[in-house]
Amino acid sequence: MACVLLASPEKHASATQDIGYKMPSKALADLVDAKLAPTTRLSPDNNWMAFFERQRIATLAELAKPELKLAGIKLNPDNFSRARPRSKYLSIELKNLETNKVIKLKNLPKGRILAPSWSPNSEYLSFFIEQEKHAKLYIYKLSDDQLTTVENAPLNSVISARPYRWLPDSSALLINIADNAGNKIPKKSVAAAVPVISQTSGEKAPVRTYQNLLATPHDKNLFKFYGQGQLAKVSLTGLVTKIGQPGILRSFRASPDANYILVGKIEAPFSYLVPYSRFATNWQIWDLNGNVVKQVEKQKLAENIPQGFDSVRTDKRSFSWRADTAATLVWAQAQDKGSMKTDVPHHDYVYTLKAPFKRKPTLFAKVERRFAGIEWGNDKVAVLYDWRFSDRMQRSFIINPSEDNKKHFIFNERSYNDAYKDPGDFVRQQTQFGTYSIKIIGDRYMMLTGKGASAEGNIPFLDRYDINTGTKLRLWQSEAPYYERIREVLDDEGTKLITLRQSKTDQPNFFIRDLKLNTQTQFTDFPHPYPNFKDLKKELINYTREDGVELSGTLYLPPGYKKSDGKLPVLMWAYPLEYKDKKVASQVRDSKYEFTYIGYWGPMPYLAKGIAIFDDPKMPIIGSDSKEPNDTFRSQLVASAKAAVDVLVEKGIADKDKIAIAGHSYGAFMVANLLAHSDLFKTGIARSGAYNRTLTPFGFQGEERNFWDGQNIYATMSPFFHAEKINQPMLMIHGKDDPNSGTYPMQSERMYNALKGLGKDARLVMLPYEGHGYRARESILHVLYEQEAWLDKYLLSK
Repeated sequence: MACVLLASPEKHASATQDIGYKMPSKALADLVDAKLAPTTRLSPDNNWMAFFERQRIATLAELAKPELKLAGIKLNPDNFSRARPRSKYLSIELKNLETNKVIKLKNLPKGRILAPSWSPNSEYLSFFIEQEKHAKLYIYKLSDDQLTTVENAPLNSVISARPYRWLPDSSALLINIADNAGNKIPKKSVAAAVPVISQTSGEKAPVRTYQNLLATPHDKNLFKFYGQGQLAKVSLTGLVTKIGQPGILRSFRASPDANYILVGKIEAPFSYLVPYSRFATNWQIWDLNGNVVKQVEKQKLAENIPQGFDSVRTDKRSFSWRADTAATLVWAQAQDKGSMKTDVPHHDYVYTLKAPFKRKPTLFAKVERRFAGIEWGNDKVAVLYDWRFSDRMQRSFIINPSEDNKKHFIFNERSYNDAYKDPGDFVRQQTQFGTYSIKIIGDRYMMLTGKGASAEGNIPFLDRYDINTGTKLRLWQSEAPYYERIREVLDDEGTKLITLRQSKTDQPNFFIRDLKLNTQTQFTDFPHPYPNFKDLKKELINYTREDGVELSGTLYLPPGYKKSDGKLPVLMWAYPLEYKDKKVASQVRDSKYEFTYIGYWGPMPYLAKGIAIFDDPKMPIIGSDSKEPNDTFRSQLVASAKAAVDVLVEKGIADKDKIAIAGHSYGAFMVANLLAHSDLFKTGIARSGAYNRTLTPFGFQGEERNFWDGQNIYATMSPFFHAEKINQPMLMIHGKDDPNSGTYPMQSERMYNALKGLGKDARLVMLPYEGHGYRARESILHVLYEQEAWLDKYLLSK
């Protein structure tokens, strides 16, 4: 199928002949096939690194394969797998960190390699390969270079994209077998057709505009057929033993001591309004023979969750095993009827229940705000998190799990947008069970690694935190001219590290560091993927909006550019973000020393056209006190864009009459608004956007108010309502199968029709089989072509 091109006929008379996929110029096309560094997985014992060659793009033929869209899922009906998995690989290579020995896994079956995982004891590497009619599990043993194929157990990854898990003791794996593989598919018959009836209950049930939901009774039958799985245990030699009865397995996870399994099974009734994640789910604890040891909770169908980003279902939720003990189940339950707007002293209670699960649950903690999880350390130290959306605040508390009154103190409190106050992530270690917990040295010290955001840019670090005194000691931080992040801490002192180091011109590579000996050994040597762009110039620019908000963006100049060459056409690529704090909105979140990726996705390829790129100029939308960010969305957006234009003109870089604006998703929404409400840009490119907010009436992005509570906000922000003001040409691109809740393809189609009806200059490209992002090689090349042709005509032409 050719891509569908629509253009205003009086401006693009050739559009009807302009049919089929096109190629961009060679400089742009070559970027699609550039070989990037592989994905890596470090073994738990830190002795081996696995390298997975990424399959970055698909073919159109792959995307055109039959798909079913059920309950918010796109699935492949031929092999009981999720359609279009994001992380897929072509080959596997292992390298020993000490000896540099390399092992290449050879003679693997044809197909996509998915979900690779080390065994907890580091002796095995598992993965599954998706083929035309099935997906099989493979277990590779390092010591004897032996690959075991698990036969007669086709995997089911329809509900859970990872259809297997290691037992924590590495003795076996748990898998979800496609129970209906080979069985007859339910047929849709005219005789079975019935009216589809939905009935309100009188309760408020605000839901977002979810896509790919169940729509008919036949859809429900298909969901049950394809979702049904059989839990089983697989030995290290590939022997399969079924566990319990089949069902629609939403989740299965073994306890740390490998004696129990927490199982969640989706049950009827199914819904036409919400995706499977809100369906009724029966949570039970089983032994490894499939016997029900404990009935934990029967979650009800959750169609009526209150409106709000921090609203939750009212039954028990957030089930997990405590990582540092043998078998203790943990969960949370709302005390506010699921709504943070309810005034209660504690919004969540957290409970625990120890094996053998015979006693009443223990109230572990009363959480003042919405519970956001626990990181376990040992019997004396854990970290509990809570948050709330209204002021974007999140907190972490250090607690003593063994104390009845759970004495705690705040470790960190900040807006989750506040990068400068981010303390980093706790360094973890393997427990005796093979699970992971916070690394605690001498019951006193913890270590943290983070990006180290600051006014000078990101400066990654390693800190040691003293629990007794509440003080931190900086053990290490990245130094110019490099951007170096810690991948793993190898000792208790924080002196032996595995890092990932990069610079403006060096692709990230791994190093093994010894801080005591002041030595560093390079472990990988990935080459520069874009040698033709090696000499481009990069600069982090700071500037100020008219209301005093400090902004920043990264300017890239074409290779070989000299200031004497004069002013350049500029392409800006941006994405608005919402904040509740002016200072937080002004923060720098990049590093001038990071390697520059010239990926095909964003604006960078057009450096090859002699266009300067201003990437990610900040477009903060700020609310303070009682005001919400979107109350002044338009004025703040235009002010940010004007500040970005002004600074480039003042620096002598930009020709003010040759600046284009582009963005994807909410960035496309931004593009249309800027073209409607300013004359700053010569043209715009808007991809996979939303333009009419009345089509998302129960909230969008960070907007909690529904349409009926905020009609003026919805209308003011919707560029569809102001299409008559758009006087600059706009290119729109959209995937025809976009499942994103806010950017249904109708959004671009209706916006194009409005512009066409008003006699505006617009072009709409609808990409067959594509979703919110674009995956097929043909589509990606065509998008590059469309954008290149558009910029040639409207930005570069005199």
